[in-house]
Amino acid sequence: MGSLKLGLYALTLELAAWGGGLRLASEASDQALAWYLLVHLFASFLLSACAALLLPVGSRRQRGLFLFMMTGFAYGIPVAGFIGIAIGILWLRLYRTPNAPPIFASLQLPDFDPHQRRQSNFRQAGLRAFLGNAAIPTTARIGAMTALQHVPSRVATPLLREVLSDDSEDVRLLAYGLLDNQEKRINRAIDEALASFSAPENAAGRLESAQRLSDLYWELVYQELAQGDLRDYAIAQSRRYCEIVLAEQPDTPALRLRLGRLLHASGEYEAAAAAYRQVSAQGFPATRILPYQAELAFAQRDFPTTQALMDQLSNWAALPRLRPVIDYWTSHR
Repeated sequence: MGSLKLGLYALTLELAAWGGGLRLASEASDQALAWYLLVHLFASFLLSACAALLLPVGSRRQRGLFLFMMTGFAYGIPVAGFIGIAIGILWLRLYRTPNAPPIFASLQLPDFDPHQRRQSNFRQAGLRAFLGNAAIPTTARIGAMTALQHVPSRVATPLLREVLSDDSEDVRLLAYGLLDNQEKRINRAIDEALASFSAPENAAGRLESAQRLSDLYWELVYQELAQGDLRDYAIAQSRRYCEIVLAEQPDTPALRLRLGRLLHASGEYEAAAAAYRQVSAQGFPATRILPYQAELAFAQRDFPTTQALMDQLSNWAALPRLRPVIDYWTSHR
């Protein structure tokens, strides 16, 4: 409504200025000229103010520059400038595009949970591609490798081994250092357990040390820290100490399952299958045995047995990591 009033005022003053202009043409007096220039200046200013109300002019400084420019345009071109601005105002008034709705909506932030577990800045998903991308700055990849300290060794070790052949020397040295630290930590624990096993205070202490040694050698295999001949040696040693404990405590299903996995890793499939069956007979949870039995059947190329075991696993709901494999085998019948 204010812009309309300003426009009417500007039009009235401009008509009055034109009336003075007609007197100037007939009388050729200085007073008529001064009247026209003064009234035309006010009319141009009011018309510019009307246009400023219709245009999305930003800051106060921008609005002042706009008023100065439009006033000068309307004042410098007495008739055409005023008419052009008036047509522009009418165009904006009648055909202006309505404001578009906002693209982003405002959302309420969730409540902060002070007990939320701290997580690493890097997630496991996509970390392999991140570390292997030479276009990423070395400092960023080193930061990602440092974050692997918060990732289970079973996941971190293969990632570190892949960057041992990286073009960056800093990345290679850090990977070597992280792997070496993991291996040294386990080897120091093995040396301590060997000392306890060699000089036990009693039979129970000897069995405890033997189980500890089996666990540590198995960690070298499970975390993929041992490769080649060293892996075969670690499997043999873990099996040796595992059998020592089982000879004295045969009703230990967790160790019997470990023995089955060691036999499986050694390629002794029949002995591994017998160990798994014995573990099942001892009442060990089926969800802990069936995946290894299915893996063993697959290694033996016994696909019908593999599918049957997967069908049994499909009846259990608490297997999120195995769910994609189970869905594959149960959907391809």
